[in-house]
Amino acid sequence: MLGPLGFLLNPPSGLAVTTIVGIGFILGLLHGATPDEHTWPITFSYAVGSFSTRGGMKSGFVFSAGFTIQRAILTTLAFVGLAAVYKAYDLDGPVYMIVGAVMFVAGSYILKGRYLHLPIDRLLGREHHTDRAERLPLHETEMKPVSMKMAMAHGTIAGWGVGGFAVILMFVLAPQLPSIIYAPLPGLAFGLGTMCMQVVMGAIFATLMRVKHLTVDQLKFVGRFTAGNTLYLGGAAFFVIGALILGFPFLDSLAVGTGNPIPNISSVGVSTLLVVMVVGVIGLGSMYRAYNRAVNGHPAT
Repeated sequence: MLGPLGFLLNPPSGLAVTTIVGIGFILGLLHGATPDEHTWPITFSYAVGSFSTRGGMKSGFVFSAGFTIQRAILTTLAFVGLAAVYKAYDLDGPVYMIVGAVMFVAGSYILKGRYLHLPIDRLLGREHHTDRAERLPLHETEMKPVSMKMAMAHGTIAGWGVGGFAVILMFVLAPQLPSIIYAPLPGLAFGLGTMCMQVVMGAIFATLMRVKHLTVDQLKFVGRFTAGNTLYLGGAAFFVIGALILGFPFLDSLAVGTGNPIPNISSVGVSTLLVVMVVGVIGLGSMYRAYNRAVNGHPAT
């Protein structure tokens, strides 16, 4: 592969520290801009839950801050040789399960306070309403704010999943550094590049909440309902798929190539399925239901 893209995706040996850090940052930009199962579903959930462009940017920033810290640790571990663990073991299954569990807990908190309670009433179509004129569902008053601390914890956990970009960081860039003092730098730069794009993506996701000119109360309800459902049901999906990969590792390698060399869009596999399922089906589907409930005062069908 020739040209600048080939240089980024297949860096040669003997690079200067500044070049390695620069490559890490640009790879981070690509990582944040492409549909990655470790970033998009979680950024979407927290961004829409903030129900404002500024809040969406903040959620993207906070999530990526945790991710950045983790990537700095990851490249340090790669420098001292612990990256060999990733060669020997497929950690995607356990990471998916942990991420899914955290998403599930966060979603449950948003929807039901402190209780891990399945919203059976909504699944069965039975709703409770307040006595307010607009007759928004009672769940609006029960829903908790989206936690930025949880977003940071999510970023730190999600970063342990390893995809094509992480492979370049761990096995190509980190080993070239002259000493362990420099080892965190490519991971830090990668995280900052991802952060830049996740802030943009967070703003875009959050802006989706404002296109229908809803009232502030309606925006809060739609945002938190969407975030809660996406984290709650998306977390369950992550956990189940992680358990399947743990039990049947070959599933993680099933993919159809797209002909594009950029990681995250070079093939369609389990990671793509998770992005589509969590963001596309659960996330946007929940947003549609919540919008109808907020506007019409009764469950969407």
